[in-house]
Parts: sequence; structure tokens; C-alpha cells
Amino acid sequence: MVLVQNYITPCQAYLPNASSSQVDVMHQLGWFRSGHNRRAPGCVIRSENVTETSTSSCQDRLGRRQFLAVGPTIVPLLLMTSQIPTSFAAGNKKGFLPVTDKKDGYSFLYPFGWQEVVVEGEDKVFKDVIEPLESASVNLVPSSKEDIRDFGSPQQVAETLIKKFLASPSQKTKLIESSERVVDGKTYYTFEFVAQAPNYTRHALTVVCIGNGKFYTLTTGANERRWGKMKDRLQTVVDSFQIFNV
Repeated sequence: MVLVQNYITPCQAYLPNASSSQVDVMHQLGWFRSGHNRRAPGCVIRSENVTETSTSSCQDRLGRRQFLAVGPTIVPLLLMTSQIPTSFAAGNKKGFLPVTDKKDGYSFLYPFGWQEVVVEGEDKVFKDVIEPLESASVNLVPSSKEDIRDFGSPQQVAETLIKKFLASPSQKTKLIESSERVVDGKTYYTFEFVAQAPNYTRHALTVVCIGNGKFYTLTTGANERRWGKMKDRLQTVVDSFQIFNV
């Protein structure tokens, strides 16, 4: 596992300085309970902290060396498959590795070769060591709601999350589509959007769900220039995300 100190997200850099009106909105949405840390769902690289050119150059020099060190992490990740519920393990696909969190009650697949990193404010983050915008992050926020539908339609929830949390204020965003699905009695909202910064555009997919007193958000994405290549793999990530009672 690698500790990444320069992987900045709005959860870390934006929300700690949020205005009272922004915090009020989050309270109204039921994403926070009294006594809990204020953390926003989702994960995205901020344009003012990461640039496609400089980061890729750095990753080209250092990332490949880190990639050689991934080998020792594969064995424990493979051992985790024995801990995954049978219903989820049956959905494993070639080229993906499973991860499950029995404490917080969720599981999903991520592309083989991605590396787990530690990002403050995120529950789990996996990312490509060469392409900095290719990642998947899971964020948990306490919620008093029992169903994602309590927040509104897929489009309403998507627009609120994108505007408030999944992109920095300086980015231009566009919601492409949103949908709803029900799995084992739990409702999931999935949506696709793009966030355009001055020096790159990230194409992303997000899935949200409520259960166990938490608002779950998984966001994955890639640079727009690689979207055509990565779309199906990233779709597998969001489609595989499931929560279970703990």
C-alpha cells in the first residue's frame, strides 16, 4: 500500500474551507450527522494541484518503478477473494481483482494492475500508477436516510453531487446521463459526467447507494483522451459495486 501525499481531492482541499452555506446544503441533504467529520463523497484530482503533463512525466519516471513493486501486493489481494460473498465472487471478470470491506459492507472489482493508495478522507482508493486520472475511490458519509430515492431522482442527485463535491469550483462540468437500478432490494444511482479543467478533461462514472446508515459513493474515471479505451473497464467497476448489511 502506498501513501500518496500529492493526490488532492475536493474532500481534502475544498470542503475544509467550505462556506457555511455549503455546509448547510450538506446537512439538508442528510449527508452529515452531528458529531461526525465533514467529508464529501467522491474523489477527483483538482486542476490546481495536478497537471496532466507534469504528473504523467513524474509517473513515467517513478510510476514504472513502483509498478515493479506491485507484485508483493498481489498475493494478499488474491487471498481476499476467499472473504468475498459467494454472490459477488461469481461475478468476477478476467482482468479484474475483487475487494471487499466487511466492516463497512461493500465490495467491487477494479482493473488488474491498479495499486491501492492511501488518501486522507477516502475509505479506499485504487489508481493506475502511470495514468494519474485513472482511479476508483470509495467514500462513506453517515446518513439518516434509508433509500437514495429520498434525495430525489437520479438526475437531481447527480447534478447536486457533481456541482458540490465531485468537481472543483474551477472546473466546467456536464452530466451526460443518469440511471437507476435495484439489486437485492437496494437502489443504486449511476451517472456519467465530464469535468473540464484548463489542462485536462476527466470523464467519470459514479455510483451511489444508501445502507447501513451510510451514503456510499464510488467514483471512477479516466482522461478524456483515453475514455474510448477505458470506458468498458470503468463501467465494470461501477456495475460491480454492491453493498451488504453489516
